Amino acid sequence: MLFRSFLGLAAAAATGLCASLQQVRNWGSNPTNIQMYIYVPDRRATNPAIIVALHPCGGTGQQWFSGTRLPSYADSNGFILIYPSTPNMSNCWDVHSPASLTHGAGGDAGGIVAMVDYALQTYNGDPAKVYVMGSSSGGMMTNVLAASYPDVFEAGAAYSGTAHACFAGAPGATPFSPNQTCAQGLQHTPQEWGNFVRNSYPGYSGPRPRMQIWHGLADFLVRPQCAQEALKQWSNVLDVQWTRNVTGVPSSAYTQIIYGDGTQLQGYLGQGVGHTAPVNEDLMLRFFGLIN
Repeated sequence: MLFRSFLGLAAAAATGLCASLQQVRNWGSNPTNIQMYIYVPDRRATNPAIIVALHPCGGTGQQWFSGTRLPSYADSNGFILIYPSTPNMSNCWDVHSPASLTHGAGGDAGGIVAMVDYALQTYNGDPAKVYVMGSSSGGMMTNVLAASYPDVFEAGAAYSGTAHACFAGAPGATPFSPNQTCAQGLQHTPQEWGNFVRNSYPGYSGPRPRMQIWHGLADFLVRPQCAQEALKQWSNVLDVQWTRNVTGVPSSAYTQIIYGDGTQLQGYLGQGVGHTAPVNEDLMLRFFGLIN
C-alpha cells in the first residue's frame, strides 16, 4: 500500500497534476458571512468558463465538491468551479430575503456574485460563460441568481428547487421554517411568476439565462408542482412556449419537457425519483454549451 501510494504521488508530481479544492478568503463583498471554495484545474482554458455549484440544505461546499462528477469534467474541459458554502439557517441558502431577491442589494446572492467577479478577474475568466447549478436549497438559489443577476449568468440548472421568489415573505427557507407554502407547491400564473423575476432587476432589458429544471415526481419534501411553477416562470420570462414531451430522456424514468426549440428552456421530471433528483452532468454541460 505504501509503495502504491508513493507511485501515485510520483505520477502526480511527474505530470504536474495537483489541483484541489481551495478556500478563498477576502474575495469581496460578503454581507452574510458565507464561504468561498474554488477548484481550478491544472489545465484550465485560456479564458475559462465558470460554474457556480450550490450545495443543498445541511451541506457544505466541500461536500458538494464530492457530490457530483463536475470536477472530473473541469479537468477534461478546463473550466473553473466555485463552491459557495453557507453556515447560516441550517446550511440552507437565503432565497427569501429582499436582499437576495433584488439585484445589487446583497444577501447570499450578492456574496456569490462577488465570488464570480473574483474568479473572472483572478483567472481571466470569460464573462459570457458563467453558469450556475444546484440541488434542493441550491436549486432554489440557482433560480434566484438567474433571476436577480441575469447580467452575470448565461444559463442555470436547478435540481429539486423552487421558482424565484417563491419563498418571498417567509421567515426562512429551511425545511424547519414554519411557512412551507412554497415547498408544498405554491402556485401563480406564468405572468405573476415572470413579474417576480422582472421586478428583481427593474429596467433590465438584456438577455436572460437559459434554464434547465429537474425534479422527481416522488419528491414529498419539495413537491413536484414546484418544478411546474418554475417552468411556468421561465417560460414567461424567456417567452418560449411548451412544444413537446420526450419520454425516456435521459432514462426510462424521465420525461423531457421541451419549450421552443429546446435551447432556452427544458424540464426533466423523473417518475419514482424522490428528493433530490440526481445531477446529470452530461446533459447539463451540453445544455450549457461546455461539451459537445
